[in-house]
Order: sequence, then C-alpha cells, then structure tokens
Amino acid sequence: MTSSEMWTRAAAERYDAEESANSSAAALGPALDFLAGLAGDGRALEFAIGTGRVGVPLRERGVPVVGIELSEHMAAVLRRKIDERELPVTIGDMATTVVPGGFTLVYLLYNTISNLLTQDEQVECFRNAARHLEPGGRFVIELGVPPLRFLPPGQVAVPFDVSERHLGFDTFDLVEQLLVSHHLTRDGGDGRYRRGSSRHRYAWPAELDLMARIAGLELERRVADWDGTPFAQDSAKHVSVWRKPV
Repeated sequence: MTSSEMWTRAAAERYDAEESANSSAAALGPALDFLAGLAGDGRALEFAIGTGRVGVPLRERGVPVVGIELSEHMAAVLRRKIDERELPVTIGDMATTVVPGGFTLVYLLYNTISNLLTQDEQVECFRNAARHLEPGGRFVIELGVPPLRFLPPGQVAVPFDVSERHLGFDTFDLVEQLLVSHHLTRDGGDGRYRRGSSRHRYAWPAELDLMARIAGLELERRVADWDGTPFAQDSAKHVSVWRKPV
C-alpha cells in the first residue's frame, strides 16, 4: 500500500458525471491520438486507470489496454463499461504492482502521479513503469506545473476554478512539497454545497526527469498539451515522454 488516498464508493459513483466535460470525444481526441501513436502495434498499460475515462476509448481504437487501479470502487465502475477479457484490471498501487507481459506504452494521466505523497514512491512509480516497458517503449505523464508564481509573500492558497457550481483552490506546504486541493461543489438545486479535499505531492519537470534517469529512462519529448504545443515557461501543464533505451 502506498500513501495514495483511496477513492470511496460515493466518489467513484459520481466521478464520471463530474468529469463529463473532460470525457467527451472532442476533449479526449488529441490525447487518444497521442497515446495510440506511441503504442503502435503493442500493448498499453495505464497506471491508475480509474473508471476507464481514457483506457476504454483507447481500447476501442484497437490498442490492447491493461490497467492497474488502487480503488476497487473505481474499478467496479469501469467494469460496467467493458469486460475483463477485453480490458484486464489488477487491483494494486502503481508504484509496486506488477502485471504480466511487456508493453510499448505505460501512461499516467491527469496529475495522478501527485497522488503518491512521497518522493520515494514517485521514484518507484518510474521504476515500475520501466519494469513493464519493452526496449524502446515509452512512459507518458500528464502533470500540472506547480502554480507557485501566483503565491505572493504570505499567501498559501491559489484558486483554480471559480464557477457557479464549483469553487476549487489549492493550499501549499512549501517545506514538504505538498498541496491540498479543496472543492466546494453544488449538489442538486437546493443551494447546498458538498465539501471535499485531497492531498498531492507536486513535482517540477526537472525533478521528474531525474526520477526517470534513476529508473533508466531518457526524456524524449515534452509538450504543453496533447496537441503538441511547445512547452514554455508560462505553460500550466506538461505532457512528458520518456523512452526506455533499446
């Protein structure tokens, strides 16, 4: 077991509805194109596959997908969408769980490596990816750039969403390199809000590159989004690709 916080049954059941905007064909298309191109004729392994937001449509494109998921509740939602024979999922953590066979692609999206709350566990995640990759295979991570430039002296919170139905902001512990995402979400039409929070360990791109080197992987490409926009100093996130040498 890692330090990742577990998704509850209630959170798993509402996940797809809350992420519907990020799950449409238009929103997912560039990511699926990117991942399918890297997988080629091989198999793909998704760390923290969740409810299959990405894994299921990638499988529908003809890429054989295997998943690892810590939360049995999230995996149960996925299983309603696709049979185990078509998309096998192993319950376990992404830092240590091993599944059979080799893969041309291992991927970990939507800031999920930050669910591992220690640097050692994040390093082990890279090592686990390298363990599963065939020579020449790629490990892909999608991760936000820590928005610390928005923190003036004495401020510890940065909002990331202020809308009619949702208020979200992050608070930072700069010593421990941790952030807590806070959410106030309107439930139904009675004006009540549901409050939730989750802990994350943020990491800079250069730190991830060092983790990759420890795992024997080499940086091949880094872009600002799935469309391939060049990564720059003002990019809010990055999609990074590391390659296992032949």
